[in-house]
Amino acid sequence: MKKLHEYLTAVSESGRIRSGSPLPLGAQIHGNGVNFALFARHATAVRLELYDHPDDGIPSLAVDLNPPHHRTGDIWHVWIGGVSLGQCYGYRVDGPYQPMLGLRFNRHKLLLDPYAKAITRKDDWEFDDALGYNPASPVLDLSFSEQDNAAHMPKCVCIPEYFDWGQDCPPRHPWSKTLIYETHVRGLTIHPSSKVQHPGTYRGLIEKLPYLQTLGITAVELMPVQEFNQNELKRCNPLTGERLKNYWGYNPVAFSAPKASYAGAGGQGHQLLEFKEMVKACHQAGIEVILDVVFNHTAEGNELGPTLSWRGIDNPVYYLLANNKRRYLDFSGTGNSIYANHPVVRDMILDSLRYWVLELHVDGFRFDLASVLARDRWGNLLPDPPLLERIAEDPILRPVKLIAEAWDAAGAYQVGQFSERRWAEWNGRYRDEVRRFWRGDDGMLGLFASRICGSSDLYQHSGKGPEASINYITCHDGFTLNDLVSYGQKHNEANGEANRDGMDENFSANYGVEGPADDPAIEQLRQRQIKNFLLTLFISRGVPMLLGGDEFRRSQRGNNNAYCQDNEISWYDWRLLDRHRQIYRFTQGMIALRKNHPVLSKEAFYHGQDILWFSPKGRPPDWLDSREKRLGCLIYGEGKEDLCLLFNAGETEVSFMLPPPPRGRWHRVVDTALRSPADINMSGNEAPISSQHRYHVLAHSSVILLAV
Repeated sequence: MKKLHEYLTAVSESGRIRSGSPLPLGAQIHGNGVNFALFARHATAVRLELYDHPDDGIPSLAVDLNPPHHRTGDIWHVWIGGVSLGQCYGYRVDGPYQPMLGLRFNRHKLLLDPYAKAITRKDDWEFDDALGYNPASPVLDLSFSEQDNAAHMPKCVCIPEYFDWGQDCPPRHPWSKTLIYETHVRGLTIHPSSKVQHPGTYRGLIEKLPYLQTLGITAVELMPVQEFNQNELKRCNPLTGERLKNYWGYNPVAFSAPKASYAGAGGQGHQLLEFKEMVKACHQAGIEVILDVVFNHTAEGNELGPTLSWRGIDNPVYYLLANNKRRYLDFSGTGNSIYANHPVVRDMILDSLRYWVLELHVDGFRFDLASVLARDRWGNLLPDPPLLERIAEDPILRPVKLIAEAWDAAGAYQVGQFSERRWAEWNGRYRDEVRRFWRGDDGMLGLFASRICGSSDLYQHSGKGPEASINYITCHDGFTLNDLVSYGQKHNEANGEANRDGMDENFSANYGVEGPADDPAIEQLRQRQIKNFLLTLFISRGVPMLLGGDEFRRSQRGNNNAYCQDNEISWYDWRLLDRHRQIYRFTQGMIALRKNHPVLSKEAFYHGQDILWFSPKGRPPDWLDSREKRLGCLIYGEGKEDLCLLFNAGETEVSFMLPPPPRGRWHRVVDTALRSPADINMSGNEAPISSQHRYHVLAHSSVILLAV
């Protein structure tokens, strides 16, 4: 053995800087050093720079990678010994600057590693347009700037993946038992009223887990935690002069790095550990963690945007370029689109998803503007997109939930036909048609019935079941539930875009006064409509998603596009929980009702023998009567849970003739027209009704009866 050791020592590479390995990509701790590997096909030179402090502008070590020793195919690599935990690094990549050919190399720019697992926190980070343009440039492309940005850029961080997960066990809730709560990590607890010790952070979310458990949800869907620059916007609120922020985070600078500013302990790798603590705590509470991920575009924007990573590493590989390759194809509405179906980019996205699952234990993903991921190099929609198939069939990702926002900003709308059965979809038609029914629009009766039954008209033809439909009334993008019944128009003036941004088709109503109202009659009607929406959401087959704060009437003051409002417009004001305790109780009760009656959430569409539709007169509905706004149905349970649902979206009350209960007598579970606590009766306390033949349903209200 001694001779073998001597022989190995004699033939092995030595020294602090060695050739390294091309795989895996990124920075991997190996032995007593770190292996760095970067894909850069069209580059002529690559330099790795190590920094001792995040704000340093001069590296402590710079290594020029020599192609004969440090390049294998398209991958540049090096191993450096003695690199310690928390080491900061970045790359400079050189090559031709020929924008008309799609090449935008610039050795003056320090670049982030596309595979970075942590980015140093930089609360004052400004994109380098603040450094000015090069006046010699014939065009105003920022990538032409020769201003060195190292001192202004955050750095990538080397950090080991060790973490004591203990006996962590992902809940793996089936779709039929999944109830999603969409929220924002910072917004959930940053308001002083949250009364947490770690406001606006992953740990702050941990402190709210008992609340979420009591509410009854089974999954949190977190708005983007992929690292982004909150200071990228240059506009100010014209009403207050306040600098606007990128609050939502739909503009990533690193696909696999958790947002540093959401960590309380620091931003030099701490964010990775705190994120894992959050996931572990969620799992212990029986709550899954679903990430809203953005793989369709990046923060580098169009040809006038900054060079941060991908653009300066291999622009024509990472992005969809126009025929004039100086410009970018934009299907995301943000200036660029990722070339997601390029084999190298497919691998990068798959590697990132696997990392979030394997190392950070997340339970699922919601893909922002997922239709962009279905486009080919020219921007055409592919019938069988390779990336989507790879994600669906990947053996590591098989247990996780996959949710698509099945449209993009360039007209693709694939709700009901997005990829294969593995993919669930945000059902935008559910949102719009349920809103329109309860607003009292004509011609909505049949569509409303289809939506509460799981949208078989959208999903059955592709072999999907109702579990493919993520049902929601509201989400981060649009009005909150309170604002949906309080505003007839959007009020986005504070965004600094002259109220041109955000959706115009909100299908909302204010019921007499725009915004907050002192009139008790208006307030009573709004309260009733909120309960109608909540009832509809939780009795519908499919997977319900509740926008965080809707359970206590969180308001954004009529702003339906609060992406730039890192302030009280967006933050959760927990004082509203006491003010609207009756809505919280109603939401909690509807969640419990759904859990107690599995017939409402079966992963199958209703068949003729499962459900009986009827009009107020007890006859079959006239589905072709566009003016009809009243509907009843009898849902046959499996032995003990027969339910009768009555809906009245009209302006006047109506007396429904009730079908005979299949067993026992009808008892009232819910009547949204009644005041709390009579509006909802918890399991075992259902109220007997005097007449078993008729039930009076007030205008703008809904009723659930149970045969007991």
